[in-house]
Amino acid sequence: MTKEATSPALGAAREAYESFRARGLTLNMQRGQPSDADFDLSNGLLSVLGEDDYRMDGLDLRNYPGGVAGLPSARALFARYLDLKAENVLVWNNSSLELQGLVLTFALLHGVRGSRGGWIHERPKMIVTVPGYDRHFLLLEKLGFELLPVEMHEDGPDVEATERLAAGDPSVKGLLFVPTYSNPGGESLSPEKARRLVSLRAAAPDFTLFADDAYRGHHFCADPGEHDDPVNLVALARDAGHPDRAFVFSSTSKITFAGAGLGFVGSSEDNVRWLSEYLGAQSIGPNKVEQARHVKFLEGYPGGLEGLLRDHARLIAPKFRAVDEVLRAELGEDSEYATWRLPRGGYFISLDTAEPVAARVVELANAAGLSLTPAGATYPGGVDPTGRNLRLAPTRPPLEEVRLAMQGLAACIRLATEEARG
Repeated sequence: MTKEATSPALGAAREAYESFRARGLTLNMQRGQPSDADFDLSNGLLSVLGEDDYRMDGLDLRNYPGGVAGLPSARALFARYLDLKAENVLVWNNSSLELQGLVLTFALLHGVRGSRGGWIHERPKMIVTVPGYDRHFLLLEKLGFELLPVEMHEDGPDVEATERLAAGDPSVKGLLFVPTYSNPGGESLSPEKARRLVSLRAAAPDFTLFADDAYRGHHFCADPGEHDDPVNLVALARDAGHPDRAFVFSSTSKITFAGAGLGFVGSSEDNVRWLSEYLGAQSIGPNKVEQARHVKFLEGYPGGLEGLLRDHARLIAPKFRAVDEVLRAELGEDSEYATWRLPRGGYFISLDTAEPVAARVVELANAAGLSLTPAGATYPGGVDPTGRNLRLAPTRPPLEEVRLAMQGLAACIRLATEEARG
């Protein structure tokens, strides 16, 4: 007898999958990009500056001078977003990932404040959270860091594991993670864990927190109590007696235009001066026209920057609810096939299959016209030791395509799981 004949669940799963594949759809849930409707909210950027708008903050935007730390008005705008003072913020070009790379490169060459020298001489290690952001892993690996994974919990990184790693080895130079609506799980750092991170005892005197706060304002609901509140790592580090310990990066990449945004970083005033010194050696300054465009557009938008984020939420939140609703309908409320959580903001959903079949799910999905993030991408080196994690990115496709994609994903998960169970 065939396996299908002796396993009704497998036969039903195969039939559902083949029915989905026969529809000949082309769907993409792979990358966390804004949709065209999200971009349309910021089309005013393209015309916000007229021919006579070449001066801002008393500066001629067309000329070199202006300061390597960014336009004063841009620093003030994004300082409010980060809950900091303008002197604690440096505004650069697109994107925050580039700024992270620059800061880490300068640390490798020269060390950060408090370092004895460049980290490159110490075979540096960096703690990262898993599941995590594949571009963080790629950046660190290309720069030569050894990656030390710790689990991401519902309230932030595994602090006990982080403390052990940091206390036991002076070559462990820091932690790179997403503190608000983490990529991919949507978890947010709690104030309690934040205080432990800024205060932890490290063997390296220059142990540093690199927080990629890319989604700090991307709430699905603006009502108090319905979203996660970002912590202020810079202020907490200062109060803990480690004022230079935290760099907090963010950008407008998912607020205005992904391809023409602004990256910015908040830290101590001394760290801003440290970074400005090295940036000033390789550039006279960032793109002042782009910064001026953003200031004028965002300050003129109804409700300001927060108003624009609320408008994004109205577009994005229904897609996340659709992911949850379809998966619950297709896989069951208490699913025997997978677990996932609906975050309160951010750009991704993390899903774990009940069996170690994530790679098979991606293979089946690709064959059915559904593009997913490669299995393993949320772990260093692209190797997921559990074989279970998938990152879902529902922001780019239209809502109806998200629903279709989740129906297909559910069919792939059921089939891959039943195959594994025999």
